[in-house]
Amino acid sequence: MKPISKKQEENDVKENKNNSSEVAVKAHKKSFWNTLNDNKTLLLMCLPPIIFFIVFCYCPLPGVYIAFTNYNFRDGIFGSPFVGLKNFEFLIKSGQLWHLTKNTILYNLVFIILGNVFQITIAIMLNEIRNKWFKKVSQTIMFLPYFISTVLIGAITFNILNYDTGALNTVLRELGGDPVKIYSMAGVWPFIIVFCQMWQQTGYGSVVYFASICGIDSSMIEAAEVDGAASWQRIRYIILPCLKPTFVILLLFALGGIMKGNFGLFWNLVGNNSQLFETTDIIETSVYRMMMSQNNFATSSAVGLYQSIFGFTLVMLSNWLVKRIDPDYALF
Repeated sequence: MKPISKKQEENDVKENKNNSSEVAVKAHKKSFWNTLNDNKTLLLMCLPPIIFFIVFCYCPLPGVYIAFTNYNFRDGIFGSPFVGLKNFEFLIKSGQLWHLTKNTILYNLVFIILGNVFQITIAIMLNEIRNKWFKKVSQTIMFLPYFISTVLIGAITFNILNYDTGALNTVLRELGGDPVKIYSMAGVWPFIIVFCQMWQQTGYGSVVYFASICGIDSSMIEAAEVDGAASWQRIRYIILPCLKPTFVILLLFALGGIMKGNFGLFWNLVGNNSQLFETTDIIETSVYRMMMSQNNFATSSAVGLYQSIFGFTLVMLSNWLVKRIDPDYALF
């Protein structure tokens, strides 16, 4: 028997590697198509949101170039003069960027913290209700404000707080008091805006936490009841720890939009009232006024790009931090 040369041995090893890689690729392709075939119903259900994000989020991406141009209608997006970072420089030198960023972040932080606290509290309270009929009615009533338009919320607020004919001042006059000019008092509007936001969004957000509570293994709660655990003890040691993964994921998603304010709510409550801009002006309302009064597409696009980059960076940092603490709760 002839001894195998070193070169021939290397060729045999390479050939075996190629054959194994080809087999692995074929198996992967077969597995991929089998997975598609097995989950075709779920994929069809995911198709509408996929199309939505492609059309409204990815197709408009080339428009980001407007932020780096002196845009005009005649030359179009890619024909307008390129000005580099001048639009961003204008935002910084105007002195408004920090004020708008501060207001937007502070409002969103309050919305996130109070929103999650109220949503978890209501979800736990709903779970503790034993009367099924009352539970369903309560869920429906709390869910309804989410479907009320912010235009209607602004109209209701105006009819309550209006100086001349508002319900609040009408009651104060009837009681012999002096009417209050709420629309001139910038200090009270953060509380009004936060209240309106909580009233509209809390019922809808509590559904997610309530669904998570319903997914908790009932045997754990039953075992705790048998051992004599009170309702507060079951909530503290079973329900709240089980809600932690849901809370972390929703928190990471919310942090991604911390630079994007609820334009509809702010604009319909405050409008173009310059007396309240100190405490109510956020990035979206400022950009809207800029667009309406100056038709300044370039600066508006620069602000939008600034928001997106800030939000993306914050999500990446938050996810990295969560991954360092507990990888099971990270998004990726």
